[in-house]
Amino acid sequence: MKKIIISGPESTGKTEICRKLSLHYNTVFIPEYARSYIENLKKKYTYKDVEHIAKQQIELLQKDYTNHKENFIFFDTGLIITKIWFQEVYGKFPKFIENELKSIKIDAYLLCYPDIEWLPDKVRENGGEKRIILFNKYLEEIKKTTLKYFIIKGEGDARFQNAVRYLDSAYCL
Repeated sequence: MKKIIISGPESTGKTEICRKLSLHYNTVFIPEYARSYIENLKKKYTYKDVEHIAKQQIELLQKDYTNHKENFIFFDTGLIITKIWFQEVYGKFPKFIENELKSIKIDAYLLCYPDIEWLPDKVRENGGEKRIILFNKYLEEIKKTTLKYFIIKGEGDARFQNAVRYLDSAYCL
């Protein structure tokens, strides 16, 4: 079973891709923890909140998924986004994140390009040109991992089909 992280700036279809891929490959996806956590806060998030989110992401990535017999398990976002979030908002990040990025066992990234419309909601903060800046920062961090990655582009079903083509090709399905 391959662990695949779906990454990318806000409003680039990460959750939708996860849903569609999990249906297509008859498997599960792990929802984005940060979104539900931030949506349920009764105050502005703090450094400690983002640190908590990072620790929960690590726990979800380290969980034993060997009881799943499917080819893939998809994760809606990962630690790279959280590392960049720390850097953008606080100018620093906890050192445990760097250590975890080096040691966590994942197989590939699907990085969603910001070529679809940004839709505001109560937790999104980075529309406009900021999405391209963040995309490039995520890409730079992903390249440091030396893991497989593929940039997902296109609108609607074409975006999903591009993800499927990559996964089928990369894993000989």
